[in-house]
Amino acid sequence: MFISSMELFKLGIGPSSSHTMGPMLAALEFRNLISAHLSQTQSEACNSQYSVRCCLFGSLAYTGLGHATDKAILLGLHAYSPELLQSTCVDELLVGLGADIFKQTGSPEVTFHLNEDLVFDRDAKTYPHPNFLRFELIQDDKAVLVQGYASLGGGFIVDEENIGKQVLALTADEDVPFPFESANQMLAMAQESGLSIAQMKQDNECSRGGSTPDSVGKGVRIIWQAMLQSILRGLAASGSLPGVLRVPRRAAQMHCKLMDRPAQTKCHEWLAAYAMAVNEENAAGHAVVTAPTNGAAGVIPAVLYFYLHNEVGLGLNLNPSPDLIEDEISVIETFLLTAAAIGGLIKHNSSISGAEVGCQGEVGAASAMAAAGLCAVKGGSPQQVENAAEIALEHHLGMTCDPVAGLVQVPCIERNAFGAAKATMAADMALIGDGDHLMSLDACIEAMRQTGMEMSSNYKETSLGGLAKTWVEC
Repeated sequence: MFISSMELFKLGIGPSSSHTMGPMLAALEFRNLISAHLSQTQSEACNSQYSVRCCLFGSLAYTGLGHATDKAILLGLHAYSPELLQSTCVDELLVGLGADIFKQTGSPEVTFHLNEDLVFDRDAKTYPHPNFLRFELIQDDKAVLVQGYASLGGGFIVDEENIGKQVLALTADEDVPFPFESANQMLAMAQESGLSIAQMKQDNECSRGGSTPDSVGKGVRIIWQAMLQSILRGLAASGSLPGVLRVPRRAAQMHCKLMDRPAQTKCHEWLAAYAMAVNEENAAGHAVVTAPTNGAAGVIPAVLYFYLHNEVGLGLNLNPSPDLIEDEISVIETFLLTAAAIGGLIKHNSSISGAEVGCQGEVGAASAMAAAGLCAVKGGSPQQVENAAEIALEHHLGMTCDPVAGLVQVPCIERNAFGAAKATMAADMALIGDGDHLMSLDACIEAMRQTGMEMSSNYKETSLGGLAKTWVEC
């Protein structure tokens, strides 16, 4: 089993990897299908009227508006991807997008009217996946092209025919030198090879066509720079977040207070400021990195930045002095490659989607990944790294996904702060021990999967239960 670090850590935009990035990518893929269809039927296309219809089901139907799914689909149909929007003001861009989604000369008019052609189907009882959407190309009142997609979390999508199959971003076992599908296999391979988890992950990455240690390292550093930028932007921003809750940004104010009294500060206070800075940026619809999702995007950057900036004095600015560069790069690559290995196991054997297993699959997974990465850069053995991930994940089991008003704000932003604090504690606890522990990471991941299966859909990103139900709008 192999899921690339570059697939797990994606450059994207907020507020949701499953409800914003996934639907945008699905819309972009359907746009490409439309283009191919029109090319094949060019003779009859010129005299026909075309429109696109999109229907949202499950969690996408219930919380799509709060998660900007409508805007994401419009952007995707206009050929935009999350990565292309990293430095774009999306709100300004949306103002200029009309109903005609194809502008090229010689192409028939294909329209998509957001208020008319996007359907939030909250009454459907059966659909293939909790995050499911279906597109139709309508030609003269008849559907001539239909394709459904599931948004799997973390910006991963899969077409309807392949739902339930582990095919996305995977390579065949024989294509990588360390094809571990479980934590136990990972530990056995580490012991046999004498390599760390990060080294095995790098070797797997390098087995992909054209990849080298230098290119993998460069890719990881690009990811970190994007994470770092989201922290710094969040720490400099003020005002209220979009949506009916009008949640005030707090990270910048928290950070200023900590800077005023650095000698009296505590670890978890800095972690909270960093994690919340990222997730306030995410809630604002700005650029973040899926880690492994947007809703949990603050945990890993906060833990790594705290270690670099507050603990060991590396990464104090974007252009460190030359004698620090090599050490900083080593820490970043070891941390993120280790975290990616753990995230891949969780995605492969359970889920990172709040709509599938609740927030335990998002913040819980992120906390486990961060704990593993931190333990690794502090000198932990593979056994201690696995123990750190298990401790962090274990203490998120059963966590529901119940966003108030369908927005990725309450309790999502603060949950990232707690996820970062738990990750740090888990790493330190594992380092005190020798790696020998009762509950394995594999067993914990399986417990998360079973808990998610048995959890009511009311608590899986539908805003029908939990805090979303007990909150009363005044």
